[in-house]
Amino acid sequence: MRSVSSTMFKVFSVLVFGFPLLSHAQENSPYSRYGMGDYFQGQHIISRGMGGITAAYADGTANNNGQTINFGNPAAYGNLYLISYDIGLTYDSRTLKQDNPVGKFNSNYLIPSYFSLGMPLNKKKALGMAFGLRPLSRVSYSITENTREAGDSVNKLYQGTGGLNQAFIGIGKKWRNLSLGFNTGVNFGKKDISTLVRFVNDSVPYISSRYSTDANFSAFILNLGAQYEIPFKTRTTNATRTTETYYMRLGVTGNLGNNMSATQSTSRATVNSNALGEFSGIDTIYSVPDEKGTIVMPSSYTAGINFRKTVLAPRGLFEIWSIGAEYTATQWSQYRYFGKTEPLNDSWGLKLGAQISPDPVSGRSYWGTISYRFGYFTGLEYVNPDGHGLKSSGASIGFGIPVRKWSSYNSQFAIVNTSFQFGKRGTDVNNVTENFIRISFGLSLSDIWFIPRKYD
Repeated sequence: MRSVSSTMFKVFSVLVFGFPLLSHAQENSPYSRYGMGDYFQGQHIISRGMGGITAAYADGTANNNGQTINFGNPAAYGNLYLISYDIGLTYDSRTLKQDNPVGKFNSNYLIPSYFSLGMPLNKKKALGMAFGLRPLSRVSYSITENTREAGDSVNKLYQGTGGLNQAFIGIGKKWRNLSLGFNTGVNFGKKDISTLVRFVNDSVPYISSRYSTDANFSAFILNLGAQYEIPFKTRTTNATRTTETYYMRLGVTGNLGNNMSATQSTSRATVNSNALGEFSGIDTIYSVPDEKGTIVMPSSYTAGINFRKTVLAPRGLFEIWSIGAEYTATQWSQYRYFGKTEPLNDSWGLKLGAQISPDPVSGRSYWGTISYRFGYFTGLEYVNPDGHGLKSSGASIGFGIPVRKWSSYNSQFAIVNTSFQFGKRGTDVNNVTENFIRISFGLSLSDIWFIPRKYD
């Protein structure tokens, strides 16, 4: 009997938890095998350019170029004064490296970031609403392992697809300095994982076996948020007829833990497979269809602080700069999948961000109206396959680019938001690390709808 050479397979490496990677099949991170998968940066693209801060951020005075929707903290909906439509798209590029044995692997994919629509329900009472749809996590891996068992070569293929999505609707209300809000809706998704075992022999044919578990799940969600803003300095310049105001805003938001209703089907079967990875069933050895269960999701909270400067001028109200920081934590030790634990730990993150518009007041320079954003983030992620923890850190830059209006007399505004995030997952204590670059593009369209006619 002849062993199959490992050079026949594009095997990247053997992960510390026993899984090597097949380079041409990998679409996402191998860490997506655990928990709910690989969580996205679920913030608005503006926030991504500012390190991911959301808790104390509210867009309502951004250079008179319309506004965007901070669905990360529903308390910000009370600042909506225009109908705003937001869409986003992200390109993710990763380079995975392993120390022992030495290996390298690249992954690239394009994913939608979010769709959201926000509107003021009552401008005088500072009451706003938003709704939308966004992916939260992604399960996508294809991993191959070549071993020898009982004198034969064995090829094992581990695969997983799915992820978690959210459809939400929320309301925010502002009372002078205090803003409160909530998001509700549905988290829904699926997680399909399988293992295909193939004995490779040049003289004796073997039947392959496949083990699969397919789950669908959903739950209602509730996200609460609050912001409190304090003006602490005001200065008026009569010569230019401008008033400068400095603010401090505090923000907090939290997700209550919940139990997702889940249905799982488990199958153990013998199959025929070919070199392309396609297979057809022969006989089912074990099958449990539509098993009811529960996935316990953890609670989380985020708290932040933001400082900003605005200028009230004859041309309108403008935000000149803002700077903020926030801390977030999620109790992933509460997570249970059909009553079972997984190698997860409580996660935390620290984020810093800033935004500046050089000269939006005069309007003399187009470049002075662009919003320039910078950020930094670090923390401990929730997956912990090797017991050493998975730390991550990175930096970001971003731009809010106003699109020139075709007419000075209409109420339509458009902003192209971009962000560039780059960083690393894992440190020297981890055998496998990831370097990543995320490039995000978003379009924010704002307008005044439902204008009552003064004359019929």
